[in-house]
Amino acid sequence: MALRVGGVLALLALWWAVAAAGIWPEVFVPKPSSVWHALIETSTVQDNGQRGYAGHLLWEHLGISLRRIILGSLYGILGGIVIGLFIGLVPTVRALLGPLVTFVRTLPPLAYFSLLIIWFGIDETPKVVLLFVAALPPVAVATADAVRGVHEDYLNAARSLGAGRLALPWRIVLPSALPEIMTGVRVAVGVAYTTVVAAETVNGVPGIGGMIRDAQRYNQSDVVVLGLLVIGASGLLIDALLQYGEHKLVPWRGRA
Repeated sequence: MALRVGGVLALLALWWAVAAAGIWPEVFVPKPSSVWHALIETSTVQDNGQRGYAGHLLWEHLGISLRRIILGSLYGILGGIVIGLFIGLVPTVRALLGPLVTFVRTLPPLAYFSLLIIWFGIDETPKVVLLFVAALPPVAVATADAVRGVHEDYLNAARSLGAGRLALPWRIVLPSALPEIMTGVRVAVGVAYTTVVAAETVNGVPGIGGMIRDAQRYNQSDVVVLGLLVIGASGLLIDALLQYGEHKLVPWRGRA
């Protein structure tokens, strides 16, 4: 903990020193005090009646973005697990869907976001679908690889104890593959976090990514940096929760 706190303090000190030295204009490197001031402004209602940023408080922007991320990630995780199980267990499905999953995984989100807007409009649906499409391939690939890596002795032992063919995927294969699947889940949520700014480029306010994009148009670098810090901090918190969930779901990882 001391090392982590020391690392953060050292980074803040470096940031303050670079900003104070005036090497670059403040529009390029805003001062920590300016970002703090932006935090106060976007989190409160000002005396002139201005409410946060673009009429929404900072926590409201963050809450909307988290809702989009959670929905897109949840759909992507569920779909990725199901598709990954089929790819790993059924060779025909692997031949049909394997290249498609790899194809989608290599596409940058902005490459198909415009198409999603044409299909679904500019409301919530294309944003959630974009995050869903971005989150699904990592889980599908991790699940498929983990399923193919399940030791044959586990399956033979289950069959000898009377397990039916339909019970093997859910009672043996899925629990055995769960540690690798959880790694894929963490990667998928991280991909969704990195995609949220792209998802909120169109009609993204309220939303933390939309706030960043809107502030960028007016060279409000302090608000941009604030948004990046909020996304990073919330991402660390979500990843810590996922690690805690992984510890509870697969306590045998690294021990057996």
